[in-house]
Amino acid sequence: MPSRTASRTLRLGLTGAAALVAASLTAPTALASSPAPPRDHAATQQAMDAAVRNGVPGVAGQAKDKYGTWKGTSGVGNLRTNKPRSAADRYRVGSITKTFVSTVLLQLEAEGRLSLDDKVEKWLPGAVHGNGHDGSGITLRQLLNHTSGIFDYTSDEDFGRTYFLKDGFFEHRYDTLSPEQLVRIAMAHRPDFEPGTSWNYSNTNYVLAGMVIEKATGHAYGDEVRQRIIEPLGLRATTVPGTNPHLPRPSSRAYGKLAQTATGPTYDVTELNPSIASAAGEMISDARDLNRFYSALLRGKLLPKKQLTEMKTTVRPEGSPNLGYGLGLMERTLSCGVVVWGHNGGIQGSNSDAVTTADGRHSLAFNFNGDWTGGSRAVVEAEFCAE
Repeated sequence: MPSRTASRTLRLGLTGAAALVAASLTAPTALASSPAPPRDHAATQQAMDAAVRNGVPGVAGQAKDKYGTWKGTSGVGNLRTNKPRSAADRYRVGSITKTFVSTVLLQLEAEGRLSLDDKVEKWLPGAVHGNGHDGSGITLRQLLNHTSGIFDYTSDEDFGRTYFLKDGFFEHRYDTLSPEQLVRIAMAHRPDFEPGTSWNYSNTNYVLAGMVIEKATGHAYGDEVRQRIIEPLGLRATTVPGTNPHLPRPSSRAYGKLAQTATGPTYDVTELNPSIASAAGEMISDARDLNRFYSALLRGKLLPKKQLTEMKTTVRPEGSPNLGYGLGLMERTLSCGVVVWGHNGGIQGSNSDAVTTADGRHSLAFNFNGDWTGGSRAVVEAEFCAE
């Protein structure tokens, strides 16, 4: 199996995704209501600082609410030079990519070009087949909400050794893998369960979703993401890198342990060919863009009401009462009772989170430039729950 550290990479989406939300501040009432004071985000900064004390090299993020934009950083972006992180850093967002992919598929449904009830076999004949997998019994909706039962290719032991552990990573960090190759890795294993009978997070689902987008439109999924989301929203820091191993500037270095424990040496893993993540997790963005994207999405600027309702229709993973998974979108309930929507994501050297309230008016996005330590939940709790 991939290492514990590796499980925070491409399996990204749900690590630490159990609770998130924001407390609404009620102004005291005298003869008339007084406006609530602007938030100073001190608790959020303290949570970022705590993450650094607990081992994260650096944290960079931004929050946006009715009072404006707050930018926060802690720690360093380069362990060799001690250069601090920048709130404008671009970083690999891992499974946050999934929300972009799901949005495109839902737009295609709204245009009548496909249905989420279509079977995978209709769009990708023969792709999901073998060892009990059968694309004729799996819908596109089941790909997007992880109820397909399809095996997660990142759980393959050989894949884990090759791309998540030290010796394999440094030998293979620039390898190019096609989506079809990633799917074939999954097809070498038995399904996790019969379609629709349970829930399990599988990156293979979204590799397939990207392939469906290409089949339905004639364009690579990344081209559709650019045309439909990145360009209309003016997301200047957001890219779909394909096979490009470099992070665009401004950016910090990204660090990993490349081991089965969170101890031991720390390695610079900034450069890697993100084709190993494909439509499940290859994108690059920054906190500003992610806040703008999720705010626009939740405010209905990217999807008609019907499709946004579908996206927000959630499955409750067993044992996670405060988490619901929709179509590439997570609903998370924080300790203070506030509900936020968004996604988190990890990939080698990077752990990111982006959430917004249901009205899209209060958003937070941030990144840890280390993949072996937690603490992201505390940052979200601080932003939305601190008085």
